[in-house]
Amino acid sequence: MSATSGVFGRKGWGNNIWGELVAEFLGTAVLIAFGDGVVAMAVAALNSSGRAATDTTIFQASGDWLLITWGWAMAVALAVYLVGGVSGAHINPAVTLAFATRGDLPWWKVVPYWIAQVAGAFVGAAVVFFDYGPAIGAYENASGIVRGTLGGPHDSTATFSIFATFPAKYYNGSLAGPLLDQVIGTFLLVMLVFAIVDKLNLSPGANIAPFIIGLAVAGIGMSFGANAGYAINPARDLGPRIFAALAGWGQVALPGVDSYFWVPIVGPLIGAVLGAFVYHHAIHRVLIARQEPSEAAARPEAARVPQPPQPSHHPA
Repeated sequence: MSATSGVFGRKGWGNNIWGELVAEFLGTAVLIAFGDGVVAMAVAALNSSGRAATDTTIFQASGDWLLITWGWAMAVALAVYLVGGVSGAHINPAVTLAFATRGDLPWWKVVPYWIAQVAGAFVGAAVVFFDYGPAIGAYENASGIVRGTLGGPHDSTATFSIFATFPAKYYNGSLAGPLLDQVIGTFLLVMLVFAIVDKLNLSPGANIAPFIIGLAVAGIGMSFGANAGYAINPARDLGPRIFAALAGWGQVALPGVDSYFWVPIVGPLIGAVLGAFVYHHAIHRVLIARQEPSEAAARPEAARVPQPPQPSHHPA
Protein backbone atom coordinates (compact mmCIF):
# COMPACT_ATOMS: atom_id res chain seq x y z
CA MET A 1 0.00 0.00 0.00
CA SER A 2 1.55 3.30 -1.10
CA ALA A 3 1.94 6.28 1.19
CA THR A 4 -0.45 8.34 -0.91
CA SER A 5 -3.22 5.82 -1.48
CA GLY A 6 -3.73 4.21 1.94
CA VAL A 7 -6.47 4.86 4.45
CA PHE A 8 -4.55 7.78 5.95
CA GLY A 9 -3.01 8.90 2.66
CA ARG A 10 -4.01 11.68 0.30
CA LYS A 11 -6.50 9.46 -1.52
CA GLY A 12 -7.99 7.87 1.60
CA TRP A 13 -11.13 8.79 3.55
CA GLY A 14 -9.95 12.37 4.07
CA ASN A 15 -10.36 13.10 0.37
CA ASN A 16 -14.17 12.79 0.41
CA ILE A 17 -17.08 13.86 2.58
CA TRP A 18 -15.75 11.83 5.50
CA GLY A 19 -12.88 14.27 5.81
CA GLU A 20 -15.35 17.14 5.95
CA LEU A 21 -17.48 15.38 8.56
CA VAL A 22 -14.48 14.66 10.77
CA ALA A 23 -13.51 18.33 10.45
CA GLU A 24 -17.01 19.47 11.45
CA PHE A 25 -16.99 17.02 14.36
CA LEU A 26 -13.61 18.17 15.64
CA GLY A 27 -14.32 21.85 15.02
CA THR A 28 -17.59 21.74 16.94
CA ALA A 29 -15.99 19.73 19.75
CA VAL A 30 -13.28 22.36 20.11
CA LEU A 31 -15.90 25.12 19.98
CA ILE A 32 -17.81 23.59 22.88
CA ALA A 33 -14.70 22.64 24.86
CA PHE A 34 -13.57 26.28 24.92
CA GLY A 35 -17.08 27.78 25.06
CA ASP A 36 -18.60 25.60 27.76
CA GLY A 37 -15.21 25.65 29.46
CA VAL A 38 -15.31 29.41 29.97
CA VAL A 39 -18.84 29.15 31.39
CA ALA A 40 -17.62 26.46 33.79
CA MET A 41 -14.89 28.88 34.87
CA ALA A 42 -17.39 31.65 35.57
CA VAL A 43 -20.04 29.48 37.22
CA ALA A 44 -18.14 26.88 39.22
CA ALA A 45 -14.35 26.99 38.99
CA LEU A 46 -13.32 30.52 39.97
CA ASN A 47 -15.41 30.48 43.14
CA SER A 48 -14.78 26.86 44.14
CA SER A 49 -11.03 27.30 43.67
CA GLY A 50 -10.83 30.19 46.13
CA ARG A 51 -10.39 32.81 43.42
CA ALA A 52 -13.66 34.66 44.20
CA ALA A 53 -15.03 36.46 47.25
CA THR A 54 -16.94 33.36 48.40
CA ASP A 55 -17.48 29.78 47.31
CA THR A 56 -20.83 30.79 45.79
CA THR A 57 -19.94 34.14 44.19
CA ILE A 58 -21.27 34.19 40.62
CA PHE A 59 -22.40 36.85 38.14
CA GLN A 60 -22.15 39.82 40.48
CA ALA A 61 -20.89 42.17 37.78
CA SER A 62 -20.92 42.61 34.03
CA GLY A 63 -17.28 41.48 33.99
CA ASP A 64 -18.47 37.90 34.42
CA TRP A 65 -20.54 38.22 31.26
CA LEU A 66 -17.63 39.77 29.38
CA LEU A 67 -15.49 36.80 30.37
CA ILE A 68 -18.06 34.49 28.81
CA THR A 69 -18.62 36.52 25.64
CA TRP A 70 -14.90 36.87 24.94
CA GLY A 71 -14.35 33.21 25.76
CA TRP A 72 -16.97 32.17 23.23
CA ALA A 73 -15.50 34.58 20.67
CA MET A 74 -12.12 32.90 20.98
CA ALA A 75 -13.77 29.48 20.92
CA VAL A 76 -15.36 30.28 17.54
CA ALA A 77 -12.18 31.77 16.08
CA LEU A 78 -9.96 28.88 17.16
CA ALA A 79 -12.41 26.27 15.89
CA VAL A 80 -12.60 28.00 12.51
CA TYR A 81 -8.81 28.21 12.31
CA LEU A 82 -8.62 24.49 13.08
CA VAL A 83 -10.92 23.11 10.38
CA GLY A 84 -11.79 26.00 8.05
CA GLY A 85 -9.49 24.74 5.31
CA VAL A 86 -11.24 21.37 5.19
CA SER A 87 -14.98 21.95 5.52
CA GLY A 88 -15.34 25.71 5.73
CA ALA A 89 -15.85 25.35 9.50
CA HIS A 90 -19.60 25.74 9.62
CA ILE A 91 -19.60 24.20 13.15
CA ASN A 92 -23.23 25.28 13.29
CA PRO A 93 -26.25 23.61 11.63
CA ALA A 94 -27.81 27.02 11.02
CA VAL A 95 -24.76 28.15 9.03
CA THR A 96 -24.80 24.88 7.09
CA LEU A 97 -28.46 25.44 6.21
CA ALA A 98 -27.72 29.02 5.18
CA PHE A 99 -24.97 27.96 2.77
CA ALA A 100 -27.20 25.25 1.30
CA THR A 101 -30.03 27.76 0.88
CA ARG A 102 -27.75 30.00 -1.19
CA GLY A 103 -26.54 27.08 -3.30
CA ASP A 104 -23.03 27.13 -1.82
CA LEU A 105 -23.34 23.62 -0.32
CA PRO A 106 -25.04 20.55 -1.86
CA TRP A 107 -28.26 19.73 -0.03
CA TRP A 108 -27.26 16.09 0.41
CA LYS A 109 -24.44 17.19 2.73
CA VAL A 110 -26.70 19.10 5.13
CA VAL A 111 -27.91 16.26 7.36
CA PRO A 112 -24.48 14.54 7.59
CA TYR A 113 -22.96 17.90 8.60
CA TRP A 114 -25.67 18.36 11.23
CA ILE A 115 -25.04 14.91 12.71
CA ALA A 116 -21.28 15.52 12.87
CA GLN A 117 -21.80 18.91 14.50
CA VAL A 118 -24.19 17.65 17.19
CA ALA A 119 -21.91 14.69 17.93
CA GLY A 120 -18.91 16.99 18.23
CA ALA A 121 -20.82 19.28 20.57
CA PHE A 122 -21.77 16.29 22.73
CA VAL A 123 -18.12 15.24 23.01
CA GLY A 124 -16.97 18.80 23.73
CA ALA A 125 -19.47 18.99 26.59
CA ALA A 126 -18.20 15.67 27.94
CA VAL A 127 -14.64 17.00 27.96
CA VAL A 128 -15.73 20.01 30.03
CA PHE A 129 -17.78 17.87 32.41
CA PHE A 130 -15.00 15.41 33.17
CA ASP A 131 -12.40 18.17 33.50
CA TYR A 132 -14.53 20.43 35.71
CA GLY A 133 -16.52 17.74 37.51
CA PRO A 134 -14.96 18.40 40.93
CA ALA A 135 -15.52 22.16 40.60
CA ILE A 136 -19.13 21.69 39.55
CA GLY A 137 -19.75 19.33 42.45
CA ALA A 138 -18.11 21.72 44.93
CA TYR A 139 -20.24 24.64 43.75
CA GLU A 140 -23.40 22.55 43.96
CA ASN A 141 -22.56 21.48 47.52
CA ALA A 142 -21.75 25.04 48.62
CA SER A 143 -24.94 26.42 47.05
CA GLY A 144 -27.32 23.69 48.14
CA ILE A 145 -27.99 22.65 44.54
CA VAL A 146 -29.44 19.21 43.88
CA ARG A 147 -28.53 18.20 40.36
CA GLY A 148 -31.61 17.48 38.28
CA THR A 149 -33.91 19.68 40.37
CA LEU A 150 -35.90 22.26 38.43
CA GLY A 151 -37.21 25.19 40.47
CA GLY A 152 -37.27 25.75 44.21
CA PRO A 153 -34.35 26.28 46.61
CA HIS A 154 -32.34 23.37 45.16
CA ASP A 155 -32.74 24.39 41.51
CA SER A 156 -29.83 23.18 39.36
CA THR A 157 -30.28 25.55 36.43
CA ALA A 158 -27.08 27.40 37.37
CA THR A 159 -24.81 24.41 36.85
CA PHE A 160 -26.85 23.17 33.88
CA SER A 161 -26.17 26.53 32.22
CA ILE A 162 -22.52 25.51 31.91
CA PHE A 163 -23.64 23.26 29.06
CA ALA A 164 -26.75 24.74 27.42
CA THR A 165 -29.05 27.73 27.48
CA PHE A 166 -32.30 28.80 29.12
CA PRO A 167 -34.61 31.83 28.79
CA ALA A 168 -34.52 34.86 31.06
CA LYS A 169 -37.04 34.99 33.91
CA TYR A 170 -38.61 38.20 32.61
CA TYR A 171 -40.29 36.23 29.81
CA ASN A 172 -42.50 34.68 32.52
CA GLY A 173 -42.76 31.31 30.81
CA SER A 174 -43.52 32.60 27.32
CA LEU A 175 -41.29 31.15 24.59
CA ALA A 176 -42.24 33.70 21.93
CA GLY A 177 -39.67 36.23 23.14
CA PRO A 178 -36.76 33.73 23.34
CA LEU A 179 -37.69 32.36 19.92
CA LEU A 180 -37.62 35.84 18.42
CA ASP A 181 -34.30 36.47 20.17
CA GLN A 182 -32.77 33.36 18.57
CA VAL A 183 -34.10 34.33 15.15
CA ILE A 184 -32.60 37.83 15.45
CA GLY A 185 -29.24 36.67 16.80
CA THR A 186 -28.75 34.05 14.09
CA PHE A 187 -30.02 36.40 11.40
CA LEU A 188 -27.26 38.84 12.36
CA LEU A 189 -24.65 36.08 12.61
CA VAL A 190 -25.35 34.66 9.17
CA MET A 191 -25.42 38.06 7.46
CA LEU A 192 -22.08 38.94 9.05
CA VAL A 193 -20.52 35.58 8.16
CA PHE A 194 -21.57 36.01 4.52
CA ALA A 195 -20.21 39.56 4.48
CA ILE A 196 -16.89 38.42 5.95
CA VAL A 197 -16.38 35.59 3.44
CA ASP A 198 -17.78 37.42 0.39
CA LYS A 199 -14.84 38.30 -1.88
CA LEU A 200 -16.92 40.98 -3.57
CA ASN A 201 -17.45 42.79 -0.28
CA LEU A 202 -14.84 44.30 2.07
CA SER A 203 -13.83 40.84 3.21
CA PRO A 204 -10.70 40.46 5.36
CA GLY A 205 -7.92 38.08 4.38
CA ALA A 206 -8.50 34.37 4.98
CA ASN A 207 -6.04 34.40 7.88
CA ILE A 208 -7.97 37.06 9.81
CA ALA A 209 -11.55 36.10 8.87
CA PRO A 210 -11.96 33.58 11.74
CA PHE A 211 -11.02 36.26 14.25
CA ILE A 212 -13.55 38.70 12.78
CA ILE A 213 -16.25 36.03 12.91
CA GLY A 214 -15.35 35.55 16.57
CA LEU A 215 -15.81 39.29 17.11
CA ALA A 216 -19.27 39.04 15.52
CA VAL A 217 -20.21 36.33 18.01
CA ALA A 218 -18.86 38.46 20.87
CA GLY A 219 -20.94 41.40 19.68
CA ILE A 220 -24.10 39.31 19.54
CA GLY A 221 -23.40 37.95 23.02
CA MET A 222 -22.79 41.39 24.51
CA SER A 223 -25.85 42.93 22.88
CA PHE A 224 -28.40 40.10 22.98
CA GLY A 225 -26.99 37.38 25.23
CA ALA A 226 -28.99 37.84 28.42
CA ASN A 227 -32.35 37.14 26.78
CA ALA A 228 -31.76 33.47 26.08
CA GLY A 229 -28.04 32.76 26.33
CA TYR A 230 -27.33 33.46 22.61
CA ALA A 231 -27.09 29.85 21.49
CA ILE A 232 -27.51 30.96 17.81
CA ASN A 233 -26.37 27.42 16.97
CA PRO A 234 -28.58 24.32 17.27
CA ALA A 235 -25.61 21.97 17.75
CA ARG A 236 -24.04 24.20 20.40
CA ASP A 237 -27.19 23.80 22.50
CA LEU A 238 -28.56 20.36 21.60
CA GLY A 239 -25.36 18.30 21.88
CA PRO A 240 -24.43 19.59 25.37
CA ARG A 241 -28.10 19.48 26.41
CA ILE A 242 -28.30 15.76 25.60
CA PHE A 243 -25.06 15.17 27.50
CA ALA A 244 -26.31 17.15 30.52
CA ALA A 245 -29.53 15.14 30.56
CA LEU A 246 -27.49 11.93 30.71
CA ALA A 247 -25.06 13.37 33.28
CA GLY A 248 -27.71 13.95 35.94
CA TRP A 249 -29.53 17.17 35.05
CA GLY A 250 -32.45 15.21 33.59
CA GLN A 251 -35.57 17.34 33.20
CA VAL A 252 -33.57 20.55 33.64
CA ALA A 253 -31.94 19.71 30.29
CA LEU A 254 -34.71 17.81 28.51
CA PRO A 255 -37.29 19.11 28.02
CA GLY A 256 -35.91 22.05 30.03
CA VAL A 257 -37.75 24.86 31.76
CA ASP A 258 -41.09 25.42 30.00
CA SER A 259 -40.05 22.72 27.47
CA TYR A 260 -37.51 25.17 26.11
CA PHE A 261 -35.27 22.65 24.32
CA TRP A 262 -36.72 23.24 20.82
CA VAL A 263 -36.28 27.02 20.82
CA PRO A 264 -32.47 27.06 20.26
CA ILE A 265 -33.00 24.62 17.40
CA VAL A 266 -35.90 26.16 15.49
CA GLY A 267 -35.06 29.83 16.11
CA PRO A 268 -31.51 29.69 14.66
CA LEU A 269 -32.66 27.71 11.60
CA ILE A 270 -35.29 30.34 10.81
CA GLY A 271 -32.86 33.19 11.43
CA ALA A 272 -30.24 31.56 9.21
CA VAL A 273 -32.55 31.27 6.21
CA LEU A 274 -33.69 34.86 6.66
CA GLY A 275 -30.10 36.06 7.00
CA ALA A 276 -29.02 34.22 3.86
CA PHE A 277 -31.96 35.59 1.87
CA VAL A 278 -31.48 39.20 2.98
CA TYR A 279 -27.71 39.22 2.48
CA HIS A 280 -27.92 37.60 -0.93
CA HIS A 281 -30.61 39.89 -2.32
CA ALA A 282 -29.84 43.15 -0.50
CA ILE A 283 -26.03 43.07 -0.56
CA HIS A 284 -24.48 40.32 -2.69
CA ARG A 285 -26.54 40.93 -5.83
CA VAL A 286 -25.87 44.66 -5.57
CA LEU A 287 -22.15 43.91 -5.40
CA ILE A 288 -22.44 41.74 -8.51
CA ALA A 289 -24.35 44.44 -10.39
CA ARG A 290 -21.74 47.05 -9.50
CA GLN A 291 -18.82 44.82 -10.42
CA GLU A 292 -19.99 43.74 -13.86
CA PRO A 293 -20.00 47.22 -15.53
CA SER A 294 -16.55 47.96 -14.14
CA GLU A 295 -15.22 44.66 -15.51
CA ALA A 296 -16.65 45.46 -18.96
CA ALA A 297 -15.12 48.94 -18.90
CA ALA A 298 -11.72 47.50 -17.98
CA ARG A 299 -11.87 45.16 -20.99
CA PRO A 300 -13.18 47.28 -23.93
CA GLU A 301 -12.19 44.58 -26.41
CA ALA A 302 -14.93 42.45 -24.96
CA ALA A 303 -17.47 44.84 -26.47
CA ARG A 304 -15.92 44.47 -29.94
CA VAL A 305 -15.20 40.77 -30.15
CA PRO A 306 -18.14 38.35 -29.79
CA GLN A 307 -17.63 36.21 -26.72
CA PRO A 308 -19.06 32.76 -26.00
CA PRO A 309 -21.50 32.69 -23.09
CA GLN A 310 -19.75 32.20 -19.75
CA PRO A 311 -21.22 30.38 -16.77
CA SER A 312 -21.96 32.65 -13.83
CA HIS A 313 -19.70 32.32 -10.79
CA HIS A 314 -22.31 33.83 -8.51
CA PRO A 315 -25.45 32.32 -7.03
CA ALA A 316 -28.54 33.56 -8.85
